[in-house]
Amino acid sequence: MAIKPNGKSPVTSDHDDKIMLFRDVTPGPHETQLRFRLIHFWEAWNPLKKTLIGIEMLLIDEQGSVIQGFLSPSRIERHLSKMKPGSLYKLNNFYGSSNKTMYRVSDHAVTVSFSWNSELSVLEDSPTPFDEDRFRFHSFEEFQAGCDRKGDLYDVLGHMKLVNGQCITGTPVLDEVEIARARHVLVHVQSYDGPVVKLYLWDQAARDFCKKFKSYERTPTVLLVTTVNTKSLGGTLALTTMSSSRVFMECDVQPTVDYFSWLGSNPQSAELVNAEVVTKRETLTIGEIFSYIRDGSNKEAFFECTATIDDVVHGSTWYYISCSGCHTKATKGPTSLMCSKCGKVNISGVPQYRAQISVYDNSEQAVFVLLGDAGFELTGKHAAELVSSYFESNGDQGVTQEAPFPEALISTIGQKHNFCVKVTQHNLDGKSRSLTVTKILPMESPPVTEASGGNYNPTTLEDGFETGTKVCGASKISVDSAEGSKNNGDIDQMGKAKRLKRGV
Repeated sequence: MAIKPNGKSPVTSDHDDKIMLFRDVTPGPHETQLRFRLIHFWEAWNPLKKTLIGIEMLLIDEQGSVIQGFLSPSRIERHLSKMKPGSLYKLNNFYGSSNKTMYRVSDHAVTVSFSWNSELSVLEDSPTPFDEDRFRFHSFEEFQAGCDRKGDLYDVLGHMKLVNGQCITGTPVLDEVEIARARHVLVHVQSYDGPVVKLYLWDQAARDFCKKFKSYERTPTVLLVTTVNTKSLGGTLALTTMSSSRVFMECDVQPTVDYFSWLGSNPQSAELVNAEVVTKRETLTIGEIFSYIRDGSNKEAFFECTATIDDVVHGSTWYYISCSGCHTKATKGPTSLMCSKCGKVNISGVPQYRAQISVYDNSEQAVFVLLGDAGFELTGKHAAELVSSYFESNGDQGVTQEAPFPEALISTIGQKHNFCVKVTQHNLDGKSRSLTVTKILPMESPPVTEASGGNYNPTTLEDGFETGTKVCGASKISVDSAEGSKNNGDIDQMGKAKRLKRGV
């Protein structure tokens, strides 16, 4: 067997062609042969310019290694007609490009790009077996840890609880006309005994879901969706499909077969629906939210609540100094600020909202704590901007003191807003009755949906994906640091709130 000058050792075929394994693919041009199964391919579009970037592929070699492939628009006509998912191919000559850093679908650092002299042909009568597929599953905790980070795209496997709001045990009816109009299907899915998560299947994935769902005589329960992206929608973790996503059910692939077997041995997991589906954000009054807490629920949840701002809570601090990297509350060291989460010293401190406001509706009064982006959404100004403006106006005076409540917050008194509030473990444990605000929604807002196209380039997804849904990443990260204090925003502080007269 011939040894390459760089030390790599491709195997040889009967025709003495040099064959390279995926593990040996490196950046740069290669005049050698790859043999693989074409698992899947899809179009990659620029969502802003509406232009085709190319064809992306997922390939697997004889050793089960997976790599991403790419076909530029100028070479599509030459090669696309030969490509069929599931078929075996050999590719002579290619270029190894560095894999993208965002929204990757394989672990390999290199992408196989078709070059000017690439030759693709069907691999006939291969004596070597090739795996049919390869999956990369994540648990709820792993998805949550990677939320909004635009990292690798992983696969989700679980059993369905709700399909477009219909209980899976009640034979859901799919309205394909409505689904075509909305361009998505919303499925509440649970992986084993973990939390229930919202899964949005868009465009082609939604069509594939409907086709498979209706093909079963009985209602299917097991669902596997590949390469999903994690987003924070209204403070709630949600999974959304990409143009690379594929849909499997029940007996389609071995992982769904195994999961179906597990579900048969654990029927209690399939039966629990209403008690587990707490990711669905409902609209409640303040009184109903407090009833949810008093009723002994042990689950954190997000709700929408329409309330009027009555006052700011005087005597409380409306901001905190955070680590500029992770937004955790900074601590004072001997000579500088430190971050206990990052473990760094001498960090740059950035003011973040933690403003307590007194609110009311027709049922009850409460103290809401505005965190991160929620404060910006209310005032239109970042906390850092307001703090900086105060100290610039006052010069060196009051450098050692905190900036008082700004007019931007005080001027919101009397305004009615639709708040997204989080019932935290501190609320459930009775340690605090103040409710954390993660987002402020428009008063006449339609249900939150994703403005994702059916075909787009994952590398530019963030440019077109968040339309209509501003992700409150800073507020989500800041919740842990803000909730660490038992007394921040406690309902007892409502006694401290003094009415401010407009214009005084």
